[in-house]
Amino acid sequence: MDQTLRCVLGFFLLNLIPHGLAQGNSPRVTITSNWPETFWNETLTLRCEIEGGGDSEWTFSWSTPSTLRTSKYTTHNESIIISQATDSDNGDYWCSGRRGSPNPTNTPWSEPFKLTVTKIIPKAELRADSTSIPAGGAVTLTCDVNPPSSGWTYILYRGDHPGTQDDGKNFNGRISVSKGGVYWCRGERGEPVYDTEYSDSVTINIILSDRAVVTLQPHWTEIYSGEKITFRCEIEGGDDSEWEYEWETTSSDRSVKKNSKSFEITATSYSEGEYKCKGKHKTEVLSSTPWSTPITLTVSEQKPKPELKADVTDIPVGGYVTLTCDVSSSSGWQYYFWYRADKSSNPSSIHDVSSAGQINVSKEGLYWCRGERGNPVYYTEDSNTIQLKENTVANKAVVTLHPNWSEIYNDESITLRCEIKDGDDAEWEYEWKTSNSFKPPKKKEYSIGPAYTLHSGNYSCKGRKKSDQSPTDWSDPITLTVLYSSPQPVLTVSPLWLSPGDSVTLNCEVKHPSAGWRFYWYEAIPKLSDNSYSYQLLSGSRDGTEKYSFIVHGQTHTAGYVCRAGRGEMNTPYSEPKFVWSGDLPSSASLTVSPERVQHFTSDSVSLECKGNSTQWRVKFQRDSSLADCSLRDTMTGSTCTIDRHISRNNVYWCESGSGEFSNAVNITKQKSDIILVSPVHPVTEGSSVSLSCRLRSPDIVSNVFFYQNNKLIQNDTRKELNISAVSKSDEGFYKCQTSGRESSQSWMSVTVVAVSRLGNPSYPVILVIVGLICGVVLIILLLLLYRCRQSKDSYLVRSIQSESTNQDSSTNPAAQRHEYSPPLQDANHSQSHDVTYSLIELKNIGKKGKKPEPDSTIYSDVRLETEDPSVLYSQISCHNPGKAKKNKGKPTPAITEESVYSEVKRDQ
Repeated sequence: MDQTLRCVLGFFLLNLIPHGLAQGNSPRVTITSNWPETFWNETLTLRCEIEGGGDSEWTFSWSTPSTLRTSKYTTHNESIIISQATDSDNGDYWCSGRRGSPNPTNTPWSEPFKLTVTKIIPKAELRADSTSIPAGGAVTLTCDVNPPSSGWTYILYRGDHPGTQDDGKNFNGRISVSKGGVYWCRGERGEPVYDTEYSDSVTINIILSDRAVVTLQPHWTEIYSGEKITFRCEIEGGDDSEWEYEWETTSSDRSVKKNSKSFEITATSYSEGEYKCKGKHKTEVLSSTPWSTPITLTVSEQKPKPELKADVTDIPVGGYVTLTCDVSSSSGWQYYFWYRADKSSNPSSIHDVSSAGQINVSKEGLYWCRGERGNPVYYTEDSNTIQLKENTVANKAVVTLHPNWSEIYNDESITLRCEIKDGDDAEWEYEWKTSNSFKPPKKKEYSIGPAYTLHSGNYSCKGRKKSDQSPTDWSDPITLTVLYSSPQPVLTVSPLWLSPGDSVTLNCEVKHPSAGWRFYWYEAIPKLSDNSYSYQLLSGSRDGTEKYSFIVHGQTHTAGYVCRAGRGEMNTPYSEPKFVWSGDLPSSASLTVSPERVQHFTSDSVSLECKGNSTQWRVKFQRDSSLADCSLRDTMTGSTCTIDRHISRNNVYWCESGSGEFSNAVNITKQKSDIILVSPVHPVTEGSSVSLSCRLRSPDIVSNVFFYQNNKLIQNDTRKELNISAVSKSDEGFYKCQTSGRESSQSWMSVTVVAVSRLGNPSYPVILVIVGLICGVVLIILLLLLYRCRQSKDSYLVRSIQSESTNQDSSTNPAAQRHEYSPPLQDANHSQSHDVTYSLIELKNIGKKGKKPEPDSTIYSDVRLETEDPSVLYSQISCHNPGKAKKNKGKPTPAITEESVYSEVKRDQ
């Protein structure tokens, strides 16, 4: 019955008896499996479910593609089991239910359930992420079903053929294995169980830790057609009896034995390629070593020809020539040499076989060589020939340079000369050879000027006697280097920061040092018109110096320097200016900072003001290793530089005036940290008071403040300041503070020592010695004055003069005859010492008019100084009469007025 008839009859049955239908009871055909697809020969169950059917017993009617039951009802036949489904089971399935008696009630027919049977039996697929298990490792196997479908569980088999299900291992489709072997899998589902076909097998090998290595005997990889070579597969740590071997090659040589430990070949062009091997364990199935690293064999069809070279072709008197034979394309050669004295003689073998390819010969004649290697021996072709000739001339040629500079620069001039030792210039002709394209003339001298870089190279020469044309040896080559441009000198200064009176050392370095340089030293003078410097030669540098260093003595203020080098007619450019800075405030120009401290927050507005005699100023600063102007990054208004906010800085600043003056220098830092140290920006004078403090960006400090000098804690308490009442040199150093878990950067505080003014040297630091001397002299003079004042009751003038005055002739100085001498107290060992200064104290009577003055009295005192620099010191002493005033004609006599007494102390010359 065809499909059309079934549809018509089904429609008839659904609508034949409209009365007696079970109201609200709708049948539905379902399949009991959880997967939508059905495969060939699979068993499945269809079920008729009545919605709202209750527990009453139903009988069912089915309409299937193969039968159409219109009135046959059976009890408890709500399911249809289809065994081993085929394509005849494809189609629509209906069901309906009936219950009750004697007046039964029927449900309508269900919606059709369409069954499709796929006309194949599915097959499992097994995959491995690797077919080789590394030593101690594992590989992952994955099994699934094709075509893709659901509901499967999987069974894994290991062996040459899959066994029964009991021999397998159930898994979820993904499993790790660590054993080598042949693996299969299969899927199954349903009840009764439906199996897929077995998968194709996957072979898993175990890679052992043993290592295979290919060796060659002989060991060279560049061989020639006809040479024999043996390949061996060596397994490190392995016993030959344990292993079988396998070879692979990219060559087309069919003679390679794929299953032996070693094999020998006679090389042909077909032998060229890569060779590798591995070992298979005889007892452990599917266990092998990794493949060895491939070794590449290169085969050349043409026999090699060695190259014979000689260092010279003229054998020197009493000397020899070195011959070198070389097959540069391959290795392993031993070399044999032959020669013959003339065309008529037979070749003679030199029985000095050389594996290095070098021999020394002292006979003239024709020479050639050949290489040999291997067993059986493989020979190269004969080399080229070289004719050697004995040299009967003992003179030696030498190349000299004038001036003797092996490195010169473009546009410089130089002369090369060929000097022949013990030779007379009239006897010789000359010949040159070079490593560049220039060919000097056959003359004794070769002058180059102006030089170019193309002149660089090696130069050799030899002489040939005019009489018999016998030559000298070639001279040793001399290398001339011509550099493209003159070097840029680099200047360094030390120290960078001055203490007044320091000596400053300048060093001028040239990038390519060579002979002949003289160095010139300059002071930089600011030019505000074009933001540059002019250069003024330093004293003592007019003719330059041979040394690359120069010392400036007694530098007291900030200064800039440059240098340059010169030789012949060539001068280098000027170096970049380098500065040495002084923090002390000079009198002519000064730089002040507001706020007056070293460290600042980035949010602070910092102003640098230039003051002095000039009306034009610029502020310069050191940035890294170069100089920059304030206006480059900040704002310069008149004589004030305002540093831009919100930019970190750590620079040295100073002022330069239109009249060529430099101010003191200051170090300024602007930082993003939340804490800074407030410290003096200028050096502090010894003996003065100074205060350092710690400042937070916000809020105020509430905890202890730690102050450090040179990383050593010196104060820890609630005070926010570090106060030093009288600064000394020992207080100089790096300071920082710490509070609330935050630490400031370090800043240097410089201390200037108090200077004693001296003749010719305003900063001579001997204050303690001088004070001691003054006190001693003044005490002696005071005692003498008191003694004399008590006798004369008058004032006296005490004057100290140089000891040389005591040696004046009495005829020119009659007063000297009346002097009373008190010999100086001095050590006999220092009787001629220049460390002794004599003080001559002369007492004079300055009594009333008409009264004969008392004789003068001279007293010597011994004063010691620790320096040889002469100076004059004055001490002022007041003397007065403490007695009562005398009456004079009814008027009181005034007391003796105070008189100033000066003591002049001079160094004995």
